[in-house]
Amino acid sequence: MSHDAIVQLKQDHQEIRKAFRRFTEAGENATTRKGQLVDTIIELLTVHTYIENEVMYPRVRELLPELEDDVLESYEEHHVADVLVVELAAMKPTDERFDAKTTVLIENVTHHMDEEEQDWFPKVREGLGRKALQEIGEELLAARKKAPTRPSQPSALKKTIDAVLD
Repeated sequence: MSHDAIVQLKQDHQEIRKAFRRFTEAGENATTRKGQLVDTIIELLTVHTYIENEVMYPRVRELLPELEDDVLESYEEHHVADVLVVELAAMKPTDERFDAKTTVLIENVTHHMDEEEQDWFPKVREGLGRKALQEIGEELLAARKKAPTRPSQPSALKKTIDAVLD
């Protein structure tokens, strides 16, 4: 895996998009398959939002204060995703609103990833340069190793609670 922070985050985005596509293409009555895919989506998003919230956003906020508004917006977008993920984790694929809630999650997260890739990442790359992105990338790799994979894990719950209280 690349040590460049933006490359890592874009790779996560590709994996998340792939899981989203599989869910969307699963078909109307693929309840078991959709449940498995949502479990995968929950794990991917829990890890990804954790490493961004714990490493990427605070480091960018510190090093590029002019991007403060972008970082704050990203925290809020993560908060919305976190709430949906917590709710989905408690649902069964047969629940009436399971597909609808997953669709809303997919739409929100896709918008967030598109915005990051098209607008935010280029600003960050220009503002930080290669060396800083490599260093942040190392921190992301370390955070990934201890990242929660389920929203019910204490470190994930802390992230969600912090987002509500901040």
